[in-house]
Amino acid sequence: MGQLEGKTAVVLGAASEGNMGQTVARLFAKEGAKVMVAGRKEAPLAALADEIGGAYALCDIAKKPEVNAMADKAVTTFGRVDIAINTTGWGLLASLEEITDEQLDQIVDLQFKGVHHFLQAFVRVMSAQAPTGGSLISLSSATTKAILTNHAAYIGTKRGSEALIECVANDYGHLGIKANTVSPAFTDSPMTHASFQVPGLTDAFLPRYPMGRLNTVEDVAHACLWLSTDQAYVTGANIQPNGGLIMRGNPQAGDVAAAVGAAMAKLQG
Repeated sequence: MGQLEGKTAVVLGAASEGNMGQTVARLFAKEGAKVMVAGRKEAPLAALADEIGGAYALCDIAKKPEVNAMADKAVTTFGRVDIAINTTGWGLLASLEEITDEQLDQIVDLQFKGVHHFLQAFVRVMSAQAPTGGSLISLSSATTKAILTNHAAYIGTKRGSEALIECVANDYGHLGIKANTVSPAFTDSPMTHASFQVPGLTDAFLPRYPMGRLNTVEDVAHACLWLSTDQAYVTGANIQPNGGLIMRGNPQAGDVAAAVGAAMAKLQG
């Protein structure tokens, strides 16, 4: 029997092949859960839902009516929602001075207001299921503990989302609702493989991981799986499945430039 046998789950942000959301959805289905995948692109969501024997919903987390509709569709489809996971995010690389008002509005809508919409919708659903409640998870980032150059808006909104999760954990635990964040670092995934083509980039990051490798999407998915089981008596926590990066900290812009420069010089020499 799988670890999530008999449970239902919603995974938001699962519309790109091999990303965090799709990896979580596949693992949860393998562990016995009925899974609804959600995001902004219908074709890949429909294909994934068919693959895992689940369902799908179109949803832009920045649009509150769509988030509420997704939560309601999950209840209609499954009868209840035991697990809801938000894997959306935007790795905006921009300094405090150069970020535009439009970019700032977009990242606040996605990574703060959107998380608020997500939590509000599923607290509503899970409160009605008391005392069994459910498990809420939102992906954050190791950068909220290990600052990275030129990520102020990204880090600020992710850290704000961690505070939202802590408030939900505090305010709704008595209803059986637990809420946690999971924080990957620079991740080995199909979404980041283009970055690996930059000579020397991974050389700047690898020494910062005590366990000797970048974290993978599978590492993150398994952290989400554990938090979603009944055995995880954990709420209000920020789980770091990144091999200990936050102990050593992220490389800064100068470190990355030096590593890339050294690699380029080696290639040219």
